[in-house]
Amino acid sequence: MKTQKIWFITGASRGFGFDITKAVLESGDKVVATVRNNPEQLAAVFDNNPNLLPVVLDITNEENAKQAAEKAVAEFGSIDVLVNNAGYGILAGVEEATDKEARQNYEVNVFGTLNMIRSVLPQMRRQKSGHIINISSIGGLFGFIGWGVYGSTKFAVEGITEALAQELAPLGIHATVVAPGFFRTDFLDKSSLVKTENEIEDYSETVGAMRQFAAGANKNQPGDPKKLAQAFIRLAASEKPPVHLPLGTDTYNQFYAKMKAYSEEMEQWKDIVTSTDHDDQK
Repeated sequence: MKTQKIWFITGASRGFGFDITKAVLESGDKVVATVRNNPEQLAAVFDNNPNLLPVVLDITNEENAKQAAEKAVAEFGSIDVLVNNAGYGILAGVEEATDKEARQNYEVNVFGTLNMIRSVLPQMRRQKSGHIINISSIGGLFGFIGWGVYGSTKFAVEGITEALAQELAPLGIHATVVAPGFFRTDFLDKSSLVKTENEIEDYSETVGAMRQFAAGANKNQPGDPKKLAQAFIRLAASEKPPVHLPLGTDTYNQFYAKMKAYSEEMEQWKDIVTSTDHDDQK
């Protein structure tokens, strides 16, 4: 029975990707860690660990993604765990985000994730095992002022993973979507959070207030990225991993608050909800 797993982690140079890579190497597993440039720099940070293979990758380039997956298999023999971590945030009112800004966010967060899934699954299907872990967000479970466009990309990742998990189950492959709450990473820094060209004054009390909140919350978030990384180790070791794994007390509490509000609203509108079926269905 294989005990040493081969992980493929995108966006490994910083944030969640870096912390997960560190935890995986410390566990004794091997990691193919992708970066946008300077793979030697990442290798040096980990003292040129032979269990680490840094690879330059642009996840929006499908051919590049396929080549990276092939390189991983050629070097380590397989890919057992894919962590789709690479992505970025955009803080803007839905009207404020330009077409270009919104499409680029989808290009990375959604289509980049799909590129990696398509590139890695042929190997997992051949070996009849594997685990795809897609990183969503608390913003992929609930709509928040100022996060509509970014959150919608994560809502997409949630839906993709739910369907994928059902499609892969008969093949011995798992799929999990992890939705972290606010963790103390560089997500709210300029390096990870895009500032849009448009800022409409009419949204100053809503989106503008969220911009101010985000600036003040930076580096004060409740979540610990190192503990998140350990949660990933436990997740990948599970024989029956969940399809959904929200992380953080903030996400946990928000989830149950939404479910309560959703249920109450459903009951209030039940007559309308159930009134639209054909008569022959009653």
